[in-house]
Amino acid sequence: MLPDTLRLPSGPVQLIQAQSDAQAVLTWLAEHADKPATLAGYRKEAERLLLWLGRRGQTLAQMKREDVQDYRRFLAAPHPAEQWIGPARPRSHPDWKPFSKPLSPQSIHHGMTVLGALFAYLNAAGYLNGNPFRLLRKRGSAPGRQDIERFLDAACWSHLLTTLGKLPRHSEREARHAERARWLFTLLYLTGARRSEVAAALAGDLTQRHGNWWWNVIGKGGVSARIPLSDELMDALARYRTSLGLPAKPATGDDTPLVCRIGAKGKMTPLSDKAIYLICKEVFSRAQQDADSDEMKAQLRRASTHWLRHTAASHQLEAGVPLLLVSQNLRHASIQTTRRYLHSEEDARHQASQLHKTRRNE
Repeated sequence: MLPDTLRLPSGPVQLIQAQSDAQAVLTWLAEHADKPATLAGYRKEAERLLLWLGRRGQTLAQMKREDVQDYRRFLAAPHPAEQWIGPARPRSHPDWKPFSKPLSPQSIHHGMTVLGALFAYLNAAGYLNGNPFRLLRKRGSAPGRQDIERFLDAACWSHLLTTLGKLPRHSEREARHAERARWLFTLLYLTGARRSEVAAALAGDLTQRHGNWWWNVIGKGGVSARIPLSDELMDALARYRTSLGLPAKPATGDDTPLVCRIGAKGKMTPLSDKAIYLICKEVFSRAQQDADSDEMKAQLRRASTHWLRHTAASHQLEAGVPLLLVSQNLRHASIQTTRRYLHSEEDARHQASQLHKTRRNE
């Protein structure tokens, strides 16, 4: 028999020092501190769950399969709405709410996946004993399919450009806001970058090779890549930097943010991921007000920053950029993901269907 000092514990060993659910979640989030975009997304999903459990008087350990089902339904229709849903605001705002609207099927699927990873981690750490998210039934790929429809057509994009050109410039501050918005939309549209990548970018991340400009970016999953920057985009960058009193072209080691907050002159600090989202939503809202069709108004009402990435992919393909190059520009893991933006294939298929008629001789 083993001496008392060497006897193995009979129950699971807790491998983290957390004494509460909040501490346990913070420990899990700390594992992702080197990936700011991932950290922000995971924190949002975990905070929503903890708030929901708190209203029910439950803890993470008390969650059962039925609670997971309840939570999924809650994400689709947060209730009571006045306590959970409000305008998108920074987390520090006194009127902040966890949701700006009910979540789409795609967002719910993503949230369930993130929380499943949280529970898996806390189980492995010995803090929990069970993972009800593992019992979720596997669903098909329909959510991803619907997600591809989140793009602006050519007419809507043209109207959005007109809106950007009409932004007020009555004061120096308004003029700086207008220049920044114009540059931000140009950057997101011509590169297809994610807003988290823009928020983290510095001018020094842009490098020139064989006369061509590239953006060295750390993307989703911590994968590094280079995004080609067109002459049009570099001209837009030169205009924006000149408006800030900076040299038109960035130099090696330039630590100026690629998109800056509007503060005191001479103090260049980066925009947050959330601020980029709010700026884009404000421009979409302005464009919606004088859109000339209900369809266009519906697009702009639902549009978000990520729509510009989808729009970039769709419009590149429509312009004749080869599928493989678009896939590389957007850094898709599979070319089949990019193919889903090839709406011309669907248009051709629909046109061909006109040849199939009930009367063969017509």
